[in-house]
Amino acid sequence: MFDDFEKRRIQTDDAEIFVCRGGSGPPLLLLHGYPQNHVMWHAVATQLRHHFTLVIPDLRGYGESKGPEPDPEHQGYSKRAMAQDMVEVMSALGYEQFLLAGHDRGARVGYRLVLDHPERVLRFAALDIVPTLAVWERMNKDVAMRTYHWPFLAQPAPLPERLIGHDPEFYLRHLLAQWAGRVEAITAPALAEYIRHFNKPSVIEATCEDYRAGATVDLEHDRADRNSGRRIQCPMLVVWGRGFLAGQAESPLSVWRDWADDVQEVALDCGHFVAEEEPDACAAALRNFFGE
Repeated sequence: MFDDFEKRRIQTDDAEIFVCRGGSGPPLLLLHGYPQNHVMWHAVATQLRHHFTLVIPDLRGYGESKGPEPDPEHQGYSKRAMAQDMVEVMSALGYEQFLLAGHDRGARVGYRLVLDHPERVLRFAALDIVPTLAVWERMNKDVAMRTYHWPFLAQPAPLPERLIGHDPEFYLRHLLAQWAGRVEAITAPALAEYIRHFNKPSVIEATCEDYRAGATVDLEHDRADRNSGRRIQCPMLVVWGRGFLAGQAESPLSVWRDWADDVQEVALDCGHFVAEEEPDACAAALRNFFGE
C-alpha cells in the first residue's frame, strides 16, 4: 500500500508528521480517524490519485508521526494544534490552498482547520461524524452505551493506557468489529498495519490524549465558535454510514447546517468505516464533490 507514493517527515511546531504524497491534480488532504492511521485511505486513494494530488499523513502521535508529551490542559492534542500541523505540512509541500476530507478524528481536525484557517480550504468533506460539541450535548444512556469509548478514553492517565496496553490488539479488534458494518471489508494488510502501530505505548497514549482534548479544550473551542457565530465558509459534504452514525439511520445534515451554510450529504449502506466498507461509493462521492 502506497509503495509508489513519496514518503516524507515534516517537522511542525511541536510534532513530526509522517506523510505520503502521490497522484496528480489539485491537492487533496486526507485525514484518518481512530484507531487507525493513513492506511485507511488505501482503497479510495487508488481511485482518487488519477484526479488529485493526494497528501495522506498520520495525525500527531498516530502511526508513524510523533507528537508532544502530554500536558495538563491537553492543548498538545487539541484539534486546533492538530489542524495547525496540517496547515504547516501543506505549506511545506507548497500548497497554500487545498481540498480536505477527514474521517472520524481526522474530520474533527478537518472542521477545526476550516474554522481556524478558512482561507486555506476550498472544499471540505466530513466522513461519519457530527461536531464534538454536538456529541457531548446529545449524550444520553443509549448514546453512552454505543460510544462508551468517549468517556473511557478521556479518563485521567494512566487508566485507559494501562487497560488498553494490557492487550492492544484485542481492544483494536473489538472497536473495529463494533463499529464496522462489514468488518471483513478491512483488508488483512491494513489490519496488520493498524495492529502494528496500535501496539506502541506512545500511540495508545497519544490517542487517549486526543480524546481527553475532545472532552475539554476542544469543547471550549467549539462553544466559542458557536457563541460568536463563526461558521464554516466553504462548501461542505457529509458522507455517513447508515449502519453507524448516531446508531440509527438519522441524517446528520441538520446538525451540520447549524455550522455551515453550504452543506450536502451522501448516505451509504455501511458501518463507520465508509472508506473501506464502501470504497467505490466513497471515492465517487469525494470525486464528484471535489470536482465541482
